[in-house]
Amino acid sequence: MTSTVVAVVASVCSVLTVGVACASAQSYPTKPIRTVVPFPAGGGIDTVIRLLAPNLAERLGQTIVVDNRSGAGGTVGSEIVAKSAPDGHTLLATFSSHATNATLYRNLKFDTVKDFAPITLIGTVPNILVINPSMAVRNVRELIALAKQRPGEILYASVGNGTPAHLTAELFNAMAGVDMRHVAYRGSANSIVSLIAGETQVTFTTVLVADPHVKAGKLRALAVASLKRSTAMPGIPTIDESGVKGFESTAWYGLLAPAGVPRSVVERLNSAAVSVLGLPQIRDRLAQLGTEAVGSTPEAFDRLIRRDISKWGKLVSALGLVAD
Repeated sequence: MTSTVVAVVASVCSVLTVGVACASAQSYPTKPIRTVVPFPAGGGIDTVIRLLAPNLAERLGQTIVVDNRSGAGGTVGSEIVAKSAPDGHTLLATFSSHATNATLYRNLKFDTVKDFAPITLIGTVPNILVINPSMAVRNVRELIALAKQRPGEILYASVGNGTPAHLTAELFNAMAGVDMRHVAYRGSANSIVSLIAGETQVTFTTVLVADPHVKAGKLRALAVASLKRSTAMPGIPTIDESGVKGFESTAWYGLLAPAGVPRSVVERLNSAAVSVLGLPQIRDRLAQLGTEAVGSTPEAFDRLIRRDISKWGKLVSALGLVAD
């Protein structure tokens, strides 16, 4: 590299960064990449990022360290990333609650849009309505009928206030005209354990999380929340075709960095992630888990986040939901 080029690069770095090494002028990454999952181990996004990690590490030339930092519906881990150095060595692997939390929590210590740089939409997965098998219902219509006979008595579990499970259930309450009561847990693993144990009777979770428990007979699947049936569970009807017309709630998984990360780092991470998501074995494995691999541009992912903030924000406002 000539002295002139070095001088130009140094000048650009001094303009773009303050107190942070200019990653665009280095051989990024220069150390292990910490990927924060804002939920406990064993949940949907945790499973997905651990599936992708070995191939991502191979392409990036550094170890991917998955760091589970759960709490407050995913906002604890998100705040950690928002306040991390924007050098590309701390990332956020999260799901749809990243958007729903924007309007549900009144005292967030970060801005959901301004404090993050989207990398890619990893994939989408339909939510699914599952119940404890001891319940004497076999379909959505029977669940609605029972809930109307016993208002406020049926308990539904969620992975925390403001998460898609919570808002999807409240959307179901509103559209089906029922009153199931909310019980929040820290992470999908805990909510599923409560459902299997009979502490709660109903939950909305992802197909990825529900499928093994349904196959084992520990949970009963009633319907998926997408407008089309899941390729992973084609025998399960949609909520829309089960009588609650127009009902739709699809979760997503995505990868973000702190705002201010150099564009070259965003492009490097996006290229690596999209490449991994294009691998047939990865796409097949995700499909088995009920997840459709995507691998979007950062701009497309940004538009999705903003759209979901608006969509779910309207529901939060209409229902007067608040989480602290």
